[in-house]
This record gives sequence, structure tokens and C-alpha cells, in this order.
Amino acid sequence: MQTKDNVLIFGELLLRLSSAAEHFIASDQAVSIYPGGSEANVAASLGQWGIPVSYLSCVPDNPLTSNVLSYLEELNVDISKTIKAEGRLGLYFLLSANGLSSGEVVYDRKHSSFSNLKPGTIDWNEVMKGHTWFHWTAITPALSEHAALLCQEALQAARANNLTISVDLNYRSRLWDYGKEPIAVMPGLVDHCDVIMGNIWAANKMLGTSINSSVGRHTSVDDLRMEAAKCATEIFDLFPRCKHIAQTFRFMDQPTHNLFHGTYHNREGHYHSPVHETQRVVDRIGSGDAFMAGFIAALLSNAGGQKIAEYATNAGYRKLFVKGDFGNGTI
Repeated sequence: MQTKDNVLIFGELLLRLSSAAEHFIASDQAVSIYPGGSEANVAASLGQWGIPVSYLSCVPDNPLTSNVLSYLEELNVDISKTIKAEGRLGLYFLLSANGLSSGEVVYDRKHSSFSNLKPGTIDWNEVMKGHTWFHWTAITPALSEHAALLCQEALQAARANNLTISVDLNYRSRLWDYGKEPIAVMPGLVDHCDVIMGNIWAANKMLGTSINSSVGRHTSVDDLRMEAAKCATEIFDLFPRCKHIAQTFRFMDQPTHNLFHGTYHNREGHYHSPVHETQRVVDRIGSGDAFMAGFIAALLSNAGGQKIAEYATNAGYRKLFVKGDFGNGTI
């Protein structure tokens, strides 16, 4: 997919450690290591689709980090914006091989190079030169109060430089541990955004939109789509700058069974993808990020509403069959 736009993505680079056994210790099974982080996952997909993309993070200067950054470069991601600093690379442990059983996540991100970033340390105007789009996620302001202030700084610069701004409302309850709830932080940040992706539950938690508490896996598809349209309408009312919204519905009944569908909304209408169902999931991790990447790509190509819904959903669904956090460029 060719485009004149250049996307800048900001977030923490992570390593994922996972094992087929749910007990790492006293297990003779090998532990797999994959590069990850929601924002890096989006960058990896866009790069493989031929969309100019730069990735900005802060990482330690060591051979392990160099290997990961080199891999991103192989996927056509510009990593020249990434900062090298003292600290460590953030980790997360997935207590299953692929998120198909319990999929419980344990984070080890404190005192990483990225978490040590402070407001005033990045020349945002310089970093944003040559870019037309800025993408961030709700994971970064969940890390600390100064990370939230760093996001505010970046978003103000993005608006001043006339970049389109997108956000993924990733909700990670275990990360919001510094005394503030998402609803106290996220609306002020999302107010800068042109493009919002998430789901009806994340929007309720982070933006204060209403939700029917009975809605879930066994709610009819038509009712889920109605709930998504209602949620989107509320978001448009709350955030006048927002022009595009996408939402996902992902349900897992059994380890390899997944239902996956999505919606797209603009101020003129509501659109939805078909429901995709599979009994052969390989790896659920990163499917939402692949959806986000597909959403950005479809918007950059000026696709129509129905095409946007289908393209983003297809990208997310295809990721279910790819090992690791990054997609493999299929759509």
C-alpha cells in the first residue's frame, strides 16, 4: 500500500517471554522470546505494508536491544528516532505459550529506559519534522504521572505541527498503579485526537461513555453493533476533534476458538465487518495492534467506510495465525 504520509509511533519497546508451561520455574520446556509492545507491533505491520513509518522509543544501548531494533529495520521501520539511554528493556511474561489458555500477563517494566523518560527531554518539533501522523496508546500514560505528562507534551506538539493524531485505548488495569484512574487522565489526552480505536468497555473505563452492563459474549451481533454505534456517538459528542472511531469485539470461548469482528464510525455513518470465527488460533497477542495498523492504513488510503471496517478487522484476524507479537504482513 503506497502513501505519501509518514507515520510517527511513540511507545515502549518490550520483550515477551512465554512458555508452553504456565510455570516457568521447574519446567524443562524452552522459554520463547519475542519483541513486542503495542506501538512497536503497529509499526511492524505498517512497515511490512510499505507505509513509511518511524518508531520512537527509549532503550538501553546493548546487543539485545540492537537485535530487536535491527529486526524492526528489516520490516521497513525507521528506528533513527529511538533514543539510547541508561536503564533496562521492559519485559512482560506471558504465562502460556501464546495467550490461548490463561494468557495471564506479568509486567516487569519499572525502571526501564523508557519509564525513566521525563517531560522536556524530547525535542518534539524536531522529531515530528517530515511526519504527517502521530500514533500513541493508552499504555504510556498508564505507566506513571510523568509518562502521562510526556504524552500531553507530545500531543500538543503534534497538534501544533498539524499531524493527524490516533490513539488506541489499550486498557491494562495492572499498569494503572500510581494513584490515578484512567478517567482522570485519558479524556484530556484524547481531546487532541482525530482517530480513536478501542472497544465499548475501554471507552467506558477511560472516557466515561455509558455501557449496558449485561453486554458480553452472548449478546447478539446486532445488539453489539448497536452498542458500538451508541458508544461512538457519545465519543463524537465528548471529543469534537475526533473524526474516526473503530471498535473491536474479540471473544475467546476455548483456547483455539475466537470470534473477531469490528466496527468503524464517522460523523456520517456506522459500518461493521463480517464476524470471523476460527478454531485454530496460533497466537492472540498483538491482534488488536494489527487491527489498529489496518485502521490507520485504510484511513491513509482514503478507503470508504465499509472498506475501513473490513480492512482493519481482516488485519486483526489474520494476526491470530502468526506466532509472536508482530504480524507477518498478511491482510
